[in-house]
Amino acid sequence: MAEITAGLVKELRERTGAGMMDCKKALVETDGDIEKAIDELRTKGLAKAAKKAGRIASEGLVLAYIHGGGRIGVLVEVNCETDFVAKTDEYKEFVKDIAMQVAAANPDYVRREEVPEEVLNREKEVLRAQAREEGKPENIVEKMLAGRIEKYYKEHCLLEQPFVKDPDKTIQDLVNEKISKIGENISIRRFVRYEVGEGLEKREENFAEEVMAQMNN
Repeated sequence: MAEITAGLVKELRERTGAGMMDCKKALVETDGDIEKAIDELRTKGLAKAAKKAGRIASEGLVLAYIHGGGRIGVLVEVNCETDFVAKTDEYKEFVKDIAMQVAAANPDYVRREEVPEEVLNREKEVLRAQAREEGKPENIVEKMLAGRIEKYYKEHCLLEQPFVKDPDKTIQDLVNEKISKIGENISIRRFVRYEVGEGLEKREENFAEEVMAQMNN
């Protein structure tokens, strides 16, 4: 059995646009043969997302989601290619899932490219200082920094966050799955999240757990 490395999974994901877990599964099934894995994903229809990513998506929905009796409010815009798809129950449910993700996980950006350079530089300086405080030698600090910046993206960028309903997949994986199933390009354009008392001193609560509890009721 060939070793399925993270680099191999990443390459397959970049070439097909399929989700990380789907890529890993395809590589396991094909014993690490990336070309066969691509064929496997195409057979299952999971490689369609990459082909559709460049198509114009200017229709869609703006959806409002209110959580906790008015304590958290989210507005999210998710675009697709046609008004027909935007009006389907499946699409509306998908957009609601995205809004609930924003409410639960409180991302700052949709994608990593939106993180301002000054914010990223400040974060890198903090992370460097933390690594040095831990006593790491300078030649190790920069290597650690790369991994910690990836963690920052996963915590702060919506598309890279674990999906609250299924933490084994990211929001980007979820988007790719919907593109493959619906047959149109889908793009999460923007969101706004409001929280009562935001910026004021208050008791700490786990909003992700609250949102999941509400979904299960």
